[in-house]
Parts: sequence; C-alpha cells; structure tokens
Amino acid sequence: MSYAKRFDKRRLDEMRKIDAKVGVIKRADGSAMFQIGDTIAIAAVYGPRALHPKFLQNPEKGILRCNYDMISFSVPDRKRPGPARRSTEISLVTEKALLPVLDLKQFPNAVVDVFIQIVQANAGTRCAGICAASMALAHAGVPMSDLISAISVGKVSDKIVIDLNKEEEDHEEGATDIPVAMNSEGEITLLQLDGNVSKSELFQALEFAKKGCSEIDVIQRKALKDFYKGVKNE
Repeated sequence: MSYAKRFDKRRLDEMRKIDAKVGVIKRADGSAMFQIGDTIAIAAVYGPRALHPKFLQNPEKGILRCNYDMISFSVPDRKRPGPARRSTEISLVTEKALLPVLDLKQFPNAVVDVFIQIVQANAGTRCAGICAASMALAHAGVPMSDLISAISVGKVSDKIVIDLNKEEEDHEEGATDIPVAMNSEGEITLLQLDGNVSKSELFQALEFAKKGCSEIDVIQRKALKDFYKGVKNE
C-alpha cells in the first residue's frame, strides 16, 4: 500500500515546527535549546578547561567530549535511567558531526564538554541534539568555521520524507531512517542509514536533507543573533 498522506498531514518535504534559543542555562559557558515538533533537546557547554586525567590530554589541541542522554520521562514508556549503548553511540557520532567545524588547536591539553539532554522525544533526537550542541558551542565562543545543522530523512513505505515522527518510524510497512548533518555549504559531516533504500531514493533523501538543513541553519543563526541583540539592549 502506498503511503499517500503523512500521519500529521505534512508535505513529504515539510519539517515540523522548529524553535531555537540560546543562553538557556545560566551557569554553563554556552547553552541552547532546539525543538522540532515534540522533540526537545537542550545542550550545555563547559570549557575549554583542563583535561584530567592528564594521560588523556593532547598537547597539540583540545578535545571535544559529548554526552548524549534522554531523560527517563522524555518518552511515554519510561526510559531506564543511566548510560546505555544507544546513548554512547549517539554521543560518539555527535562528536564526529561537530568536529569538522571546530578549531581546538588554541586549547592544547584541554577539553570542551558538551552535555545534551533530550527532555521530550518524538523521533529525530540525535539530529535535534546536534543542532542544539552546535548553537551552544557558538554561544560559548568556541572557535568555529561554521554551524552544523542536522535533520532526519528517510523512506516510509514507498515514499521519501523529511523529519520522520515516531508514527512514521514505526510504520507497519517499515521505515528507513537516515540522520544527516552538514555545514552551511552542504558538506556532510554525518550520514547514517538504518534500513534499505535504492541509490536514487538515497539521492532524493539527501536533497531533502540539504533543503531542511539550510532552513535550520537560518533558524540557528537567528537565535544566536537575537540573543546578542538582547544582551546589547540590556
């Protein structure tokens, strides 16, 4: 059966409503909130600061350390508290997605810690976390050549769509989830694929992702500009 109409009546290339803010955690060096649909991610940055134990230090540049987690009540079926394999995997791919735009050579033997909490989840959590983390790093003043934006694209039944929600991920005829992150030039820093798609379907999905990330980049930059306008006015 063809997936003729999305559950929430969006167009195939239409994302859910997005909201973004920075400066949401006062005691952090940088922080941000990114919401897409019902999924909300909050990121806090601490550092650069001395890395301990010392054997982990890199004398040539600082390191990025990301920690992703979902709060227990962020999903209807209460998540078991504490670290899990999925959280560890997403923490690592988040680091890989963000590193290409960071310049940590100014901070030898230091670490920049990014803590990402998903406080409400309805699919797309790793992408929301990457978007929030990118904004938080910029807010913290960590040297960056660009921002990173991320969105999930994929295939639901026989249709390529952007920004899958939970109903689509759990579609009875199967769904393929493709998280994508890229800079403002469209250079991909993260590409994962869980499922099966043809070559032409993958290219179509990536076109959706490029368009979506471009729209998200505008929202991220506006959130940062709005914050500093507010600070200047105060």
